[in-house]
Amino acid sequence: MRTVEQILTLMGGASAAAAHCGVGTEAIRKWRQARAIPPRHWASVLAATGLSLADLPRADTNPPPTPEPEMSPAATPAPDADAVPEGATACLVLGNGKVIWGHGFGATGKRVGEVCFNTGMTGYQETLTDPSYAGQIITFTFPHIGNVGANAEDTEATTAAALGLVVKADITEPSNYRATRDLDDWLKSNGLPGISGVDTRALTTLIRDAGAPNGLICHSPDGIFDLPALRAEAAGWPGLEGMDLAKQVSCTQSYHWDGGLWAWGQGYATQTAPKHKVVAVDYGAKRNILRCLADAGCDVTVVPATATAEEILRHGPDGVFLSNGPGDPAATGEYAVPAIRGVLDAGKPVFGICLGHQLLALALGAKTYKLDRGHRGANQPVKDLATGKVEITSQNHGFAVDDKSLPEGVRVTHVSLFDGSNEGISCEGRNAFSVQYHPEASPGPSDSHYLFHRFTDMIERTKAG
Repeated sequence: MRTVEQILTLMGGASAAAAHCGVGTEAIRKWRQARAIPPRHWASVLAATGLSLADLPRADTNPPPTPEPEMSPAATPAPDADAVPEGATACLVLGNGKVIWGHGFGATGKRVGEVCFNTGMTGYQETLTDPSYAGQIITFTFPHIGNVGANAEDTEATTAAALGLVVKADITEPSNYRATRDLDDWLKSNGLPGISGVDTRALTTLIRDAGAPNGLICHSPDGIFDLPALRAEAAGWPGLEGMDLAKQVSCTQSYHWDGGLWAWGQGYATQTAPKHKVVAVDYGAKRNILRCLADAGCDVTVVPATATAEEILRHGPDGVFLSNGPGDPAATGEYAVPAIRGVLDAGKPVFGICLGHQLLALALGAKTYKLDRGHRGANQPVKDLATGKVEITSQNHGFAVDDKSLPEGVRVTHVSLFDGSNEGISCEGRNAFSVQYHPEASPGPSDSHYLFHRFTDMIERTKAG
């Protein structure tokens, strides 16, 4: 039997092993810590090294015997797996039939979608109103959600886009001077159900290891649940692949935006002296993105996701911004790609983020794919290949651009240091670039705000000829 270190050497080091197995280097660190390789990676390791199964280090194959129960199984009947625990008023039903019980809060009723997790320690209100979370039930890994309440300023869209939330601790009374209402009341007004009392660490591990499952969250104050029907609905949800959600969260008509960034003691600024006319295509744009554009000197006109190239260019823009958004980029690309190509052919500078990044890549001839786990949180490290600098970024996406499909003339500019996936591209011969993450990062971090000025610098160079 070989050690983990010997096998990593055979595979060319930790980074090479991570690439072979489709994981980040953090997973390799856990191999070393456990001195074992998880069974799900054995096939990749064997293919890369030529070793046999007997050579692989594993967890203890001789665990201590299970203690004998104090009473025989016959004397203690097995509990009914579908029995509702005493006091349970909510459940989370996964697509595989597993039921997780807890206490309900927020709106009553049920919602079905993809269950994901978010690692951010702050900004739960911004997260729940981020249109990129349409079609998803969010598990918060930080245990104390709701402790700062809610207010009218920290929303990123008119209505909440997420389907529901899963938390560990019960919501407490708000303790923040900016709070105008508690989270439970805010959730009810937005039609969002929640479940507390859940082992979110175990649920996060499940999602991390097996990918984001289908799920259904149900809040029933009377404690009555039709589990067979709930299981069937959770299992029958089709998933995000092939689903166009941008139309659902986009504006339906064009409008002008002049709001700037928030400042302590002053609130949000109002733009007074814009320099550049920018059209922002709304695939699910967060308000703070529009504020960042305005703060960088852009006179912003927002247009619907379905706007054609002719409708975009009719506004006479100096540049075009492609926003974030939810769903499968290949599905949204059916109508977005022709519009983006028309804008590129007109020679307009283009800047895209998140879904806008993926759509720009599709317009340039690349492909996208669904990630096994996705990136969601405010602590995602990304490397800028041009400068070598690492930015800590805010992200929320379940799809990515396939580097191998990028055509000649399109280069990778940023990569994820978690799993090596694509985080940015630029196009030679065209004034176009994009990043996968959220540089506006509401509520933070703000490492990537410079990208909005990179966009306006590109506009100025184009104007100057």
